[in-house]
Amino acid sequence: MAEGVCKADEDEGPSAEEDSQSFHGVGVCKWFNVRMGFGFLSMTNREGVPLDEAVDVFVHQSKLHMEGFRSLKEGEAVEFTFKKSSKGLESQQVTGPEGNNCVGSERRPKGKNIQKRRSKGDRCYNCGGLDHHAKECKLPPQPKKCHFCQSIEHMVANCQIKAQQSSPGSQGNPSSLKEEEEEHSHPALLTETSD
Repeated sequence: MAEGVCKADEDEGPSAEEDSQSFHGVGVCKWFNVRMGFGFLSMTNREGVPLDEAVDVFVHQSKLHMEGFRSLKEGEAVEFTFKKSSKGLESQQVTGPEGNNCVGSERRPKGKNIQKRRSKGDRCYNCGGLDHHAKECKLPPQPKKCHFCQSIEHMVANCQIKAQQSSPGSQGNPSSLKEEEEEHSHPALLTETSD
């Protein structure tokens, strides 16, 4: 009876032991997205045996053996170890031929330094500068301002200029809005000049 159970298990597919086992493959980079950091290898040789048809193997940039920015060039020759997973074949370590470093793509994601780039709205709340945060600001604490019109008299939640511009049917004359903005942001200057 035990013999029949074993035979049935073999017919169902690969065992868990085979799934965790790693294999060696040789091939080329089919494609690689440098911005997203992943792509696919086209395996032409498995465990030293040439394949009739190329097989796709997933590759992530963290598995590439190379210095600096990790990527692959389309058509680049590679050697790799891979395993079977629930998603398919995944590379574990990818090198160039004979274990050398991968060459990589000349292409880079747009932007000089994508790790240090901050979002467009990321500013110092103290002085409004783009190159630092409030905790790094070299200026003494500044008065709080409305984020919309820069007035120190109110905050953005109570900004009448913003309310006028966003209210339906109110087109607003740009010159009158500018005058109102100046009036709200420099009340001391207006009272001095009116004397």
